[in-house]
Amino acid sequence: MPPSFFPQIRALLAAAFLAAAALACARLVGPESPNWSVPDYEQSPGETPPSEAIRTLFLPATRLPGAPVLTPTPDAPHPVPAIRSKPDQYIVQYGDNLNLIAQRYGVSAIDIVQANDLLSPDYLEVGQLLTIPAPTPGSPGPTFKIIPDSELVYGPVSAYFDILEFIKTQAGYLSSYEEDVDGNPMSGSQIVERIAQDFSVNPRLLLAVLEYQSGWVTRIKPDEETMDYPIGLYVDWRKGLYKQLAWTADNLNRGYYLWRVNGLAAWNLPDGSLIPIAPSINAGTAGVQHFFAQLLDPPEWEEAVSEQGLFATYQALFGYPFDLSIEPLLPPDLAQPAMQLPFEDGQTWSFTGGPHGGWGSGSAWAALDFAPPGNALGCVQSETWVVAVADGPILRAGNGAVVQDIDDEHTIPSDGLEQTGWTVLYMHIESRDRVSRGTYLHAGDRIGHPSCEGGVSSGTHLHLARRYNGEWIPADQSLPFEMDGWVSIGLGNEYDGYLQHNDKKVEAWEGRSPDNAIQR
Repeated sequence: MPPSFFPQIRALLAAAFLAAAALACARLVGPESPNWSVPDYEQSPGETPPSEAIRTLFLPATRLPGAPVLTPTPDAPHPVPAIRSKPDQYIVQYGDNLNLIAQRYGVSAIDIVQANDLLSPDYLEVGQLLTIPAPTPGSPGPTFKIIPDSELVYGPVSAYFDILEFIKTQAGYLSSYEEDVDGNPMSGSQIVERIAQDFSVNPRLLLAVLEYQSGWVTRIKPDEETMDYPIGLYVDWRKGLYKQLAWTADNLNRGYYLWRVNGLAAWNLPDGSLIPIAPSINAGTAGVQHFFAQLLDPPEWEEAVSEQGLFATYQALFGYPFDLSIEPLLPPDLAQPAMQLPFEDGQTWSFTGGPHGGWGSGSAWAALDFAPPGNALGCVQSETWVVAVADGPILRAGNGAVVQDIDDEHTIPSDGLEQTGWTVLYMHIESRDRVSRGTYLHAGDRIGHPSCEGGVSSGTHLHLARRYNGEWIPADQSLPFEMDGWVSIGLGNEYDGYLQHNDKKVEAWEGRSPDNAIQR
């Protein structure tokens, strides 16, 4: 699709969803295409329904034999960091083991054992100084592009994909799968949807990876060895579809967002192999290559990231992936809507976390943390209110998370979709007094109370993050995270940063002090 399609689509989506109250039933568009849902709409006599225009301009049609192949993600080669060429030193930390250290530095555990004359690779002491030899790079990785960037994130085209209906039509093991998640029974489709929403990763990609690794999507009786570990990560505390897919989404994100900031030089495979990254791949492909690099040794990895690997599985399930691309996913003139700080006037909060992962550790450093007033530590109940940073409807509220659509009403009206335009995640919102899905809020209206609900938290706080078209927007890069004139600035380490307003500065610190106090 040409770049010029984007404003047209956003306007059409806005018009359709302002007029629509719900999504209509799924429509099959062909044997090689997924199931799509489109807005229901009552038009005036002679008027063309926006949903038909959306079908024409936005949704992919069935690929006909001999149809031209679209150019995959036409971006310029990325600057790739140099691979370390000299020995380094590392001080062993609590929880380290030799394999983790080796993978972090792109060498094998045997290399570290030999460089340090270790008597046993199974015994390390906290505080021990290790020499880490320079890695030996292998041949450069492939240049083949697997998916467009917009097919990795939970973006606009995902809004029209019916996860449940697709899984039912495949009639594989996943269609009858159930699992207890956080004390609640969930079906396979519900698990895929929750992971897609939370991590903001495309459900089609999750399904393609699951099918490639275990056949769960199409096979009624997958191999017995996949029953507990369908993705192939054989770790006891990652047993079950939910935890396997959560790890998958986090690592797809890690490769994608590190590539976005030119933060990767090579893939470190489990056997210690170091594969320099081809600078001409795109972020979506980088996400897939990184994910498989966590699981597979060189021959299997090369197969998985080739045209015969995940790409072939994806195409068999959903059609040619670049037919679904949105270029660019982030418009070059993108600007954040006006936002205020997420607390009420006169309340003094503490800025406790600079830029860090929007969801999990692999996503962009899109989030900031704030702790409410009070002297109590840990997970304590707070009567303080988190408030909306901008105007817009609540799209989702549950499991500690509240998602608000904040598309700028002066330019593009809210369309009621989590996958399009600007959204804000308010995380760790207590269920007590929490705003309901569908409520329209103005900036300053109450969202709920900060807590430890949802995710992992060591203390009551608010985790706040931005997305655009499903992509996490970093709080330390070129698109400033600004609230009431306070701008987030990162210092190069996760959670490390400060907020600046003209000549005032508030630095992030995990605690309460005058130095990290902030109020409206």
